[in-house]
Amino acid sequence: MCRHLAYLGPPRTVHDLLYAAPHSLHVQSWAPRHQRYGTVNADGFGVGWYPEGAAAPEPLRYRRAMPIWGDASFADAARAIRSGCVVAAVRDATVGFGSEESGAQPFRADRLLFSHNGAARDDQALLAGMAAPFPPDALDARAPVDSAPLFAQTVRTWRGTGDLAGALVSAVRRARELSAGRYNLLASDGDVIVGTTAGDTLYTLRGEGVWLASEPFDDGRGWRQVPENSVIVATREHTDVRPLG
Repeated sequence: MCRHLAYLGPPRTVHDLLYAAPHSLHVQSWAPRHQRYGTVNADGFGVGWYPEGAAAPEPLRYRRAMPIWGDASFADAARAIRSGCVVAAVRDATVGFGSEESGAQPFRADRLLFSHNGAARDDQALLAGMAAPFPPDALDARAPVDSAPLFAQTVRTWRGTGDLAGALVSAVRRARELSAGRYNLLASDGDVIVGTTAGDTLYTLRGEGVWLASEPFDDGRGWRQVPENSVIVATREHTDVRPLG
């Protein structure tokens, strides 16, 4: 499927976060090391970030329907973009879905950035059981991909409760009721990053900032694999891992 990452910590350039490491997200687009499904992630990419110095900022976003390695202009621009919170993904489209830009993640609504690594066996069941009512001002919930109903459910719950971890857990549990699938979700509201492990790998690294990523970017720096069927919640100060249920 896809590879994705989230970072929270001292501001760094997007180039540093996506391109600089030996096994960065950029490299994972053509040479992933821990990907169980698919071989390359060439069906689009996206990055969302929270601008520095803005009070209660809504995230900005850049998405393309092309491989990240084919967009040299963004690689240059990324050197000038700094943020203390970033969510990014490279996409391997699920069979049956196109590679148009609307399917590239992260999705966005209000302060929320959201990414799904995985696939539903019965995407029509997810659409019927989770998409409606479409959350207002969340156009990505209507994207023609199996991730969109998961995003719709997450947005509705998060807007109602303010609990991002609870919203992701709710989305995974509801999806599992409707269809077998792989539901590794990753999201942020600018203050916390949250991930679920439901069918694929997720690793975490805490040092100068905290990372959640589909796979480590380098070796020997203390990356830890999050146990299967877990939810991980990371703030700038603490990381909590608990059963997904």
